[in-house]
Amino acid sequence: MSNPYLITGPALISFSGGRTSAYMLHEILRAHDGKLPDDVIVAFANTGKEREETLRFVHECGSRWNVKIHWLEYRADEVGFELVGFNSASRNGEPFRALIDKKGYLPNAVTRFCTSELKVRPMKKYCLSLGWMHWKNVIGLRYDEGHRVLKQLASNEAKKERWLSVMPLASAKAKATKRDVMSFWLGKNADPINLTAPLPQGFDLGLRDYEGNCDLCMLKSRGALKRLMRDNPGIADWWKDREASITMKSKRATPAGKRFVTEYSYADLEREVTTQPYVPGLLLDDEEYDVECGLHCAAEAAA
Repeated sequence: MSNPYLITGPALISFSGGRTSAYMLHEILRAHDGKLPDDVIVAFANTGKEREETLRFVHECGSRWNVKIHWLEYRADEVGFELVGFNSASRNGEPFRALIDKKGYLPNAVTRFCTSELKVRPMKKYCLSLGWMHWKNVIGLRYDEGHRVLKQLASNEAKKERWLSVMPLASAKAKATKRDVMSFWLGKNADPINLTAPLPQGFDLGLRDYEGNCDLCMLKSRGALKRLMRDNPGIADWWKDREASITMKSKRATPAGKRFVTEYSYADLEREVTTQPYVPGLLLDDEEYDVECGLHCAAEAAA
């Protein structure tokens, strides 16, 4: 059985900024003796709402492993993207805001245009700018994410896109699970924040699962959003401003298009946080939240 991490080009390795896709990149580099073929590139799409920890993690992976990571951001012009870097990357939601202003309504769990427009499309346009007509899209879906893997296989069968999704972690030989990924990064540590042992790789993302990549992604549970708001005062300001702006200015937005979550506004949620008593350690909803939200959304949007 061939090594699933030996990737031939043209291929785009989609780096979400989370531990799983970083682990995948590490294994691909190891299979290639530390140097990727010229037609195999790594790309990270920044929405401007990623956590600073995510940006540092992406930068550190590139620096420590001596691999070029192409940082892309959405632009509302004919080119559709701009190459940036760690220092010049947007940190105040500028690409996301530009997209919302262009659309005139907000994304939500059903209409996730934030993913398709801020992540999938810039990567596609970048590949086309390289002269690629067809390519492999290497994504970090794991062996224990069966339903997402099956969805990607179905997408491959449909042949509606220029790319073919490749999932080395989910291969019969690799069979990489979340436990493998967490062991690779955290070793004997149970908590990425309060370390009790050395980190196996010498560095880590430094986020708990519910914190995710985008700071207040609408796909997080209600309890996770409330905990993040409680732990990070002011984190909801950008999201509240977008909801208020669309409500006041847009004539195109339906009621659902005026909120990131149809059941409540972020302002409502923040009011709950300030008025309800805090119960330590309680997320109120399902605590399980995978840090690779950006990757999973992008994979599903491309399907």
